[in-house]
Amino acid sequence: MDWSPDAIVEDFGAAARLAGIDLGPDDIEIEALPTPHVPPTRLPPGKMAVYVFSRGDGVLKIGKVGPKSQARYTSQHYNPGSAMSTLAGSILADREFLSAVAVDERNVGQWIKTHVDRANLLVSSAHGIAVLNFLEAFLQCRLKPRFEGFKSQK
Repeated sequence: MDWSPDAIVEDFGAAARLAGIDLGPDDIEIEALPTPHVPPTRLPPGKMAVYVFSRGDGVLKIGKVGPKSQARYTSQHYNPGSAMSTLAGSILADREFLSAVAVDERNVGQWIKTHVDRANLLVSSAHGIAVLNFLEAFLQCRLKPRFEGFKSQK
């Protein structure tokens, strides 16, 4: 992981203050899952999260989950076709990216676990969905993930 989660959280805290959001220094917990990683088994109670999948110096995907989105947080990004807009599905749909890695529908999930770092930024649900949305948008603007949005929007 070539980007710094600690620096991102610090900068987000400054942006949050400008937006009138009161976040304490420990209000965002960073869970780093370097390669090879094991996906989380559950979203901690009372938490919501923004997660970042990265490989080397490139960020692949950023997503968010509210407090009731267990499957999205734990497994969907590793399984193509499990939901709309998953990391696995995005990898399989990108011919250029696929030409650089040897994956298919059967092994893309294992490839992600073996070759992709994941960082989870956990936030108390008490801060509300607006803070979660703001954190996700901040990270997307800062890190410019490869697989974000639809090609027609770029």
